[in-house]
Amino acid sequence: MIYSRSAEYAIRAFVHLAQVPDGKFAMVKQIAEQEGIPGHFLAKILQQLARKGLLRSSKGPTGGFCLRGPSNEISLIQIVEALDGLQDYQKCVSGLAECTDDAPCGMHDSWKLLRSRIMEYLEQTTIADLTAALEQKRRALERPKKARRALAGGRGRD
Repeated sequence: MIYSRSAEYAIRAFVHLAQVPDGKFAMVKQIAEQEGIPGHFLAKILQQLARKGLLRSSKGPTGGFCLRGPSNEISLIQIVEALDGLQDYQKCVSGLAECTDDAPCGMHDSWKLLRSRIMEYLEQTTIADLTAALEQKRRALERPKKARRALAGGRGRD
């Protein structure tokens, strides 16, 4: 995994929250149940992200959490950095204290390339991107079985 379980749960919760209508809040219990995340753990994660300014929280019967801004302006790197920090992406994968381009470890060049691709993905991918991809997948899975059978059975029979 390229980030912690906390970051994974947060990203899943953010995708859930991106689907909540503007001005509405989602309760932790609801998010946890629908996303299959331990509720107590998720509550701590979302509270931390609210303190970091990525979420808004509201108490009371209609309270819960909502995104602080538009989902197309929230990148994965913001969530990962808020929870995990970025130090793991900057240190030597072999565990050496001194590993640079001038004095590299045996894995330096390959890790440097992989790290840059991971960072690029985290920087460029937004919650809106993930939400759209999830919605597209859901639509594909929700097609009636009959339509899928017709598509599969109609190929190559001309």
